[in-house]
Amino acid sequence: MNATPTHKDSPSRTALVEELMGRFPHVPREAVIKEDLLRGGMAFDESALSGTADGGSGDVKPKSYFIFSFDHRTLPELGAAALNRPPEEIVLTGGPYDLRRTVVSVRVNPDSPYVVRGDEEGALGLYLDGRRIADVGLPPMPEYYRHTLSNGKSVMEVAPTIQWGYLIYLTVFRVCQYFGAKEECQFCDINHNWRQHKAAGRPYTGVKPVEEVLEALEIIDRYDTAGTSRAYTLTGGSITSKVAGRDEADFYGHYAQAIEERFPGRWTGKVVAQALPRDAVQRFHDHGIRIYHPNFEVWDRRLFQLHCPGKERYVGRDEWHRRILDSTEVFGPRNVIPNFVAGIEMAEPFGFTKVDEAIASTQEGLRFFMSHGVVPRFTTWCPEPTTPLGKANPLGAPLEYHIRLLETYRATLEEFGLSSPPGYGPAGPGRAVFSVSSFMDSLEGLEQPES
Repeated sequence: MNATPTHKDSPSRTALVEELMGRFPHVPREAVIKEDLLRGGMAFDESALSGTADGGSGDVKPKSYFIFSFDHRTLPELGAAALNRPPEEIVLTGGPYDLRRTVVSVRVNPDSPYVVRGDEEGALGLYLDGRRIADVGLPPMPEYYRHTLSNGKSVMEVAPTIQWGYLIYLTVFRVCQYFGAKEECQFCDINHNWRQHKAAGRPYTGVKPVEEVLEALEIIDRYDTAGTSRAYTLTGGSITSKVAGRDEADFYGHYAQAIEERFPGRWTGKVVAQALPRDAVQRFHDHGIRIYHPNFEVWDRRLFQLHCPGKERYVGRDEWHRRILDSTEVFGPRNVIPNFVAGIEMAEPFGFTKVDEAIASTQEGLRFFMSHGVVPRFTTWCPEPTTPLGKANPLGAPLEYHIRLLETYRATLEEFGLSSPPGYGPAGPGRAVFSVSSFMDSLEGLEQPES
């Protein structure tokens, strides 16, 4: 790999990125750039937008808004990007940092120092502080997106794919029953995202009928001839009472049961749900789910109570963690993969003010779970503007926190002799497809072959 370029007169963002690359040489440069894009977003020249407002036309796979907005502005504030969608993801290569292939989820921020635009010949590049730092590839429109369900709905609306086509993301319940300031997680915009899409007149089904999901999957199965899609995730808002007469385990589980009966073994089934009692978790497994994501969001006790008031009220942090460990008796430790939202540890007004303190807290949580054979994963926090934490922290967490987290995460895996979790595709720079954080990009040599 080329030596890191130095620019004495560089604008501050370039200088910070290169300084962190130098301070943390064991963290892949690809991950440094990717984390900065995920935490702060990217801007798009109009020539770099997908060219489509729906899910089936054009040559570029458009952003599907599969669960959250993952944007730094609301749809009315995005201008052309709201009408002529940005791509779902981009892939970075080359440039002065000699980047290996890096898949990055698109989070739009018109004020970002990172801009995707074409050069004089139309070749897309990523520009930082006005300087081209990488070539940009766009995801091609998959053939299955060009076909509609019998009722006219697009496959993208019902069963969008992310991670460069690896994962089918089935948000079958698009609102959350933790509702209002006293219950909603303070970093989460799932309810607002539903409202803004409905207000914009976009198709955005609140509860997806199982028949529509199966029809969309049939289209994907028929046209995904390369077998790129390898897993599906069933998820949506938390259910504190019932939806369509079912509690949370049965609601999400009945989709899995139908999928596994129709497509036995075609995809690895995953579910993102609350930390539920063991008998409910067993129902997930009985319905065909093989990977369980009972997300713990943030480790620190005080921050969990403040940032996740609904989860604290209905379940409580200690019980949440007990249920995570209990679920390993059903799925096995390797197949229980709780997510946390990396960065909210440092969110004002309640978060840690020093990177050292935030990393120490998060590492405590990693060691707790990994000592039981459970490997958490994380999503890089996007401070969406309609959330309390996003409003108070428009710049998110410091980039240094995210880079040191990658270093700490890998070191803790090595400490406990663990490997990358299943269901996320390949690990390592140039190979990873997981697009909403860089943890898989940073685990070269720690990959466990998927079963």
